[in-house]
Amino acid sequence: MTTIAIVGGGFSGTMAAVNLVRLSDHPVRVAIINSGRPLGRGTAYGTTRAEHLLNVAARNMSALPDMPSHFVDWLRSRHDFRSVPDVELREMFAPRRVYGDYVRGLLETCLHPIDARCQVTVSSIDDEAVDIAASDSGLSVLLKDGTAVEGRNCCRCGTAVDAEQVVLATGNQPPGSFPATSPLRHDPRYRSDPWDDWLSRLPPPGGKVVLLGAGLTMVDIVLTLAEIGWDGQIVAVSRHGMLPKSRFRGIAYEDYLPADADSLGLSGLRTIVQQHCERLKQMSQNSAIAIDKLRPHTQRLWRNLSTEDKKEFLKHDAAAWNVTRHRIAVSIHNKVTDALDAGRLKVVAGTIESMVPDEQQIDVVLRSGDGTELIQSGDLVINCTGPQSRFSQIGLPLFDNLLSTGIANSDELDLGIQVGDDFAVIDKDGNTSSGLYAIGPLLKGSLWETTAVPELRGQAMRVAEVLLRREPAAVPEADVIEYYI
Repeated sequence: MTTIAIVGGGFSGTMAAVNLVRLSDHPVRVAIINSGRPLGRGTAYGTTRAEHLLNVAARNMSALPDMPSHFVDWLRSRHDFRSVPDVELREMFAPRRVYGDYVRGLLETCLHPIDARCQVTVSSIDDEAVDIAASDSGLSVLLKDGTAVEGRNCCRCGTAVDAEQVVLATGNQPPGSFPATSPLRHDPRYRSDPWDDWLSRLPPPGGKVVLLGAGLTMVDIVLTLAEIGWDGQIVAVSRHGMLPKSRFRGIAYEDYLPADADSLGLSGLRTIVQQHCERLKQMSQNSAIAIDKLRPHTQRLWRNLSTEDKKEFLKHDAAAWNVTRHRIAVSIHNKVTDALDAGRLKVVAGTIESMVPDEQQIDVVLRSGDGTELIQSGDLVINCTGPQSRFSQIGLPLFDNLLSTGIANSDELDLGIQVGDDFAVIDKDGNTSSGLYAIGPLLKGSLWETTAVPELRGQAMRVAEVLLRREPAAVPEADVIEYYI
């Protein structure tokens, strides 16, 4: 029986397993190796806080690309949404913990199937994968501890899982670090991971919390502090000082990319996008519509840019792109705006140079755009900067080992793993692996847009088809209205 190991039990890894169960017509053994985050939920959907909402309306959050109404239909089955009218249900920005229930529920039907005829057995291993090596069966995933298995018939030997094929689906990398005058690892006033417990370390009313970063994670923390009624000062610092923008109701707009868009390069694409942004403004419409219209084409356009153009985009355009593309629900945006207006939240622009712990607080030393040194001192400092941007420097044993042995190689931008067609990993010598694959945020350098459910669900289904040697299935187009909210 073929064994497939999936490293990572968040959305991407879970849905790869679910699709293997759905699509396989022959016996397969699947082992999900997961550690650090809730199985079947990952980081984003592992939150227990009701105020943390999805950033996309329910109608476009199906985890199954060939069943576009699946999530909405699942919501209808829940008692707590029984009285919500259909039009409101489709447009709802549901709590992320509810979406976590949805994804975990799909996994449960695979771990403990009620149909004895199911040919795919799925097990989960609560352990950390630290290396992948060649073995008699194909590949061997080495584990840190060798802990318990949940599910059925997992093929493992000691502290390793032997498999013919392995899928890397580890999600976003941990946040980067900053220079400090003394070690911060054991300092209770600093949280390097915003998803670890920080509420227990919250200063008393009147204190000050400094958030390193002004993106979606920062928004989550601001929402939680408002929900618990914490009375203190919040300062968010980031290089550009830009906050996530709000979802909005827009208009249908033409597909404006010309037939030769793939060959225009960054300069040519900028010109066209700017023209349509200006046209939309003249129509009294949100110029972000022009950016949203690129979404079905973004991965193709990115692949056709030169390395120099990609680096130029990352340096000059990426920050504005991220705050425009990854918008938040109107209700959440209103709460952030309220915090700004009330003075509870302050946003400071500057590059973080170092952190200096003293007896009372931690000083965050910034450098503004004009070179001025700024210092923001906090009773609690939380790293919300997002994933480490240099893949070769993330410091995780698994990827350190894969890169050092050459089984995998960083992409040309060092944003993730280099892959070929159908997500097969490319080694340091340029050879395409026949058994090792990668999906999700690991492909950021290759695809750019590879962090949201509409992209991830397609990858999870396609990698399952590749592993099972099936032709790509016809998939309905995403709800086009999504591009205008």
